[in-house]
Amino acid sequence: MTSDWREKYAEKIKTPEEALQVLQPGDRIFIGSACGTPQKLVKALAERPVEDVEVTHLLTLGVAHYAEEALAGRYRVNSFFISANVREAVQKGRADYTPIFLSEIPRLFHSGRLPIDVALIQITPPDEYGFCSLGVSVDITKPAAEAAKHVIAEVNPQMPRTLGDSFIHISQIESIVENDAPIYEFLTPGESEVARRIAKNVAELIADGSTIQVGYGGIPNALLYYLKDKKDLGVHTEVFSDGIIDLIESGVINNKRKTLHPGKVIASFAMGSKRLYQYLHNNPMFEFHPVDYTNDPFVIARNDRMVAINSALEIDLTGQVCADSVGSMFYSGIGGQLDFIRGAARSKDGKPIIVLKSTRNNDQFSRIVPVLSEGAGVVTSRGDVHYVVTEWGVAYLHGKSIRERALALISIAHPKFRAELLREAKRRNFIYQDQPEEALVSARYPEEFETKVKLADGSQILIRPIKPTDEPEMRELFYSFSRDTIFYRYFSYIKAMPHEKLTKFVNIDYEKEMALVAVIRRNGEEQIIGSSRYYVDPATGLAEFAIEVQDEYQNKGVGTALFNHLIRIARIKGVKGFVGYVLDSNTRAYRLVTKTPFPLETKWEDGVYILTLRFEK
Repeated sequence: MTSDWREKYAEKIKTPEEALQVLQPGDRIFIGSACGTPQKLVKALAERPVEDVEVTHLLTLGVAHYAEEALAGRYRVNSFFISANVREAVQKGRADYTPIFLSEIPRLFHSGRLPIDVALIQITPPDEYGFCSLGVSVDITKPAAEAAKHVIAEVNPQMPRTLGDSFIHISQIESIVENDAPIYEFLTPGESEVARRIAKNVAELIADGSTIQVGYGGIPNALLYYLKDKKDLGVHTEVFSDGIIDLIESGVINNKRKTLHPGKVIASFAMGSKRLYQYLHNNPMFEFHPVDYTNDPFVIARNDRMVAINSALEIDLTGQVCADSVGSMFYSGIGGQLDFIRGAARSKDGKPIIVLKSTRNNDQFSRIVPVLSEGAGVVTSRGDVHYVVTEWGVAYLHGKSIRERALALISIAHPKFRAELLREAKRRNFIYQDQPEEALVSARYPEEFETKVKLADGSQILIRPIKPTDEPEMRELFYSFSRDTIFYRYFSYIKAMPHEKLTKFVNIDYEKEMALVAVIRRNGEEQIIGSSRYYVDPATGLAEFAIEVQDEYQNKGVGTALFNHLIRIARIKGVKGFVGYVLDSNTRAYRLVTKTPFPLETKWEDGVYILTLRFEK
């Protein structure tokens, strides 16, 4: 196989017109994917006088004359993912869309359920052993070439030679069309402010040592910027773009803590600029594989701390995700979304994330909706969804009730649509009928008051303003208290904290009332371990305050951190001082207040200290 390939190579060289003569009426032709689309061969298809040919592919880039109305009688597209060059044809009924998980497409070819007559691919020139690399697009291109009756290859010396399971031998190729031309470049426009805000929220979820699915487009590009301070990240993805290079060169991405293919970036195809293609050429850090490997959920799950990031077009208040259509109008495809969502969900400490901009059509419509639009399909089911991220925050839905999901999603919807979403949620009995509107709709969540605090033992907590969606966690906090902690906080041994009582604690206006929570992450979810609050008396300008900390975390600095941050916020808000009521047996609370540098007035009445702090002007 290695000795005679050079002799036969010359015999296989043909013009595009000569090579395509093998194409006959009734055939099914496959076209290579993305930036690896064989542009010269695709252009020649328009000149081939043949009828009734099906053209099948994944996402393709560049020319697509076969999808134009003038050639509708000769070619009909059947696409697994709707790219811009065939979208009009699909939406106008001149082309077909086949919804399928990306990981399962190779099996269609190999099993013969979708036989391929002719495969058009783009490859590198052969090496000394006669092997050609599929370069930037291995994905479903390699499986299609393996299954096809006839393989026509566009050999391009400008195609980078990528490594991994990315090779095809020259003996498997029937015809060669040479083309020394630049590889198609996919350049993403600059990221929008919305994309940057979403990316910032996503970056907060990514821990050092994570393996990430990176993708392409505005949000992934912005995300890579916000990862610059992370450590020891790895990559296992279906596709990536230029942004990965800077993170590799800065040492952020080194793949050394990966539990599968340590030291390697694992991918199926790449879309980017000439800089990316030059970086990939013969680079042993990168391994390219077909999608039945990269996108196999069981393979993905072997990466500990796997973070999968996928986009959506619409999500309803129960958590159903539409990602391939706008209503009944098909727009893109299922792709690898659910492959990676399910893989990350089964990974140790994995995080499946759905990202979407909160609105569409210049803020005319909300992408978070009471029910999916008519005709919209579910790509990711409500049972598969974990994290949902918009520019307004993060909602964690997995294992949550419909009521909890609805409130969480409303809280990260665009503010102009929250009142309507709240009304619709009540109308459908998704949430409590007495759910207050102000905190979710009118009040602005003061993100600027979020802060991270390192405790004396080296652990870190997040202190942030309370949210209406914190009701379940505040309920758990209450029921974790000892009898003494309850008595010190509420001056009685109350036994229950039902919704009717809790709702007033979590729904605040952030102006005359402020409440903070101390949060740690456990099993990917937030756990509230303490809270502090104040309520301003407009007559005096002073605010009554209270602090509560879970017994397990007392004497560790949590209460001090909550109190000090509450004071900072109160002073910014113009509060004149604090008034607190502390039982004389509650020595910890008394010491906490007396340690502040502000003037303190102490009054004792019937076993209760009335402590008044006056802030300096």
